Amino acid sequence: MPPTLASLVHHSALKLTVRAGEDRLDVPVRWAHVSELADPVPYMEGGELLLITALKLDAEDPEAMRRYVRRLAKAGVVGLGFAVGVNYEDIPKALVDAAEEEGLPLLEVPRRTPFLAISKAVSAAIAADQYRAVTAGFAAQRELTKQALTDGPQGLLRALAAQVDGWAALYDASGAVVGAAPEWAGRRAGRLTAEVERLRERPAPASAVVGGGGGPERSGPDDRHDDRVELHSLGTGRRPRAALAVGTASALGTAERYAVHSAIALLTLTTERSRSLNAAQQRIGAAVLCMLLAGEPDHARAVAGDLYGGLLDAPFRVIVADATPASGGADGDPFDGLTEVVESAAARAGEAVLVVPEGDRLVALVADGGAAAQACAQYTASLESARAAGGTGPESGDEDGLVVGLSAPAGPIAAAAAYKQAEQALSVARRRGRVFVEHEQLAAGSVLPLLADDAVKAFADGLLRALHEHDATGRGDLVASLRAWLSRHGQWDAAAADLGVHRHTLRYRMRRVEEILGRSLDDPDVRMELWLALKTTSAE
Repeated sequence: MPPTLASLVHHSALKLTVRAGEDRLDVPVRWAHVSELADPVPYMEGGELLLITALKLDAEDPEAMRRYVRRLAKAGVVGLGFAVGVNYEDIPKALVDAAEEEGLPLLEVPRRTPFLAISKAVSAAIAADQYRAVTAGFAAQRELTKQALTDGPQGLLRALAAQVDGWAALYDASGAVVGAAPEWAGRRAGRLTAEVERLRERPAPASAVVGGGGGPERSGPDDRHDDRVELHSLGTGRRPRAALAVGTASALGTAERYAVHSAIALLTLTTERSRSLNAAQQRIGAAVLCMLLAGEPDHARAVAGDLYGGLLDAPFRVIVADATPASGGADGDPFDGLTEVVESAAARAGEAVLVVPEGDRLVALVADGGAAAQACAQYTASLESARAAGGTGPESGDEDGLVVGLSAPAGPIAAAAAYKQAEQALSVARRRGRVFVEHEQLAAGSVLPLLADDAVKAFADGLLRALHEHDATGRGDLVASLRAWLSRHGQWDAAAADLGVHRHTLRYRMRRVEEILGRSLDDPDVRMELWLALKTTSAE
């Protein structure tokens, strides 16, 4: 504890006597300062014990003393020490009354006690308090390091919560709570996800303080809303990879501050080490992916070992993502948000996931029906909704150019086919202006939406142009007749009935179609191309 007026009064060598403000002696003293100026306020910072002999003061003038004491109290001076037996044999009543009126502690300093002794006592107490704080801080650092090495981040959080007499929580890159201590703190930490998200948008290192608010009457420790919470970003990159929250009943002291800073350093070291390990794992993942796509699943399993758990032994799906260059996030990585969402969901669910940047694409293998696949679908759905509403993305709007394709479930032997499926789904998503398309959706849907491609439209227009030019002369309706005949699978009577003409007339028209196009309608490929061309032009 720092020195207080009470500790100075009880200092046996100083022999100080309280003459006013007895109920305010527990206030900390930041320094002891001697000044005989009539107005020392410009030289005060607040928290000082001011020592005077009243050499230049009319200490017997009540009005002058009221103004003097009022200025001192307003400037944050915590006490006034008056040396008796120098200029005044006793403290003038005007000064005592003014101090009582303002509530400013007034201490009588006997002649045999030099001001220097008081200054030394204050300085020694401050130094002792700082030494205790530093010693406690080093002890906290040793304990936090020990817990981090033995029990990992969760052990560190428990030790930190004990050191600050509060609670602590760790957030991952997506803003989700991944650890908290004590156990009830998880619910409290979960209410701060919005503040954590705002913190993550700032370059690291960043911090913020969330003061106590109102909220409902709490029924237990997990319903605390009146605590003071400090949020700190973790990581050395421009975009923080994690965050730490520390909740206490009041502002942190020096020792508690040492503990928090030690925790930040240890967790940042853990985060950076994890990033290095992730980079190495990513290189292994790229090799595993290459082997899978090359049709060498046994070699892929041998290289992967236990790194990806049972991912290669159960059905998985392949994600292929592409993005426009302008859609990069804060770090210039257009896949940053998708990667964080997929990896965080997999980590929370205990799933293995393989994420590999592949040039200007991102490729991922996720468990079929797992949390990572669901998180990918939810994330892209939020992007889709934002685009439909005229926005640019969910929250930050970084990945407005993201396009994602998802394969059907597959195993290691069929990895190359699954990759091709994901590419096909990606291509369809891009043509349709969608963010996310599953390959299974293509099989379950219609082929007609695929005909919207400009190249297909151009082919259809060129194929049918001669027939449209013929009909424009008023010499018949070959296009309508061809559509009716193809829709009836070449049945003359049924198609003629649909057109309201004689079947001989329809036969004549189909011969004219063959003559104009120079192609035989007996060829099934010709009939297919004409039918698709008719469907394409009718869909415009």
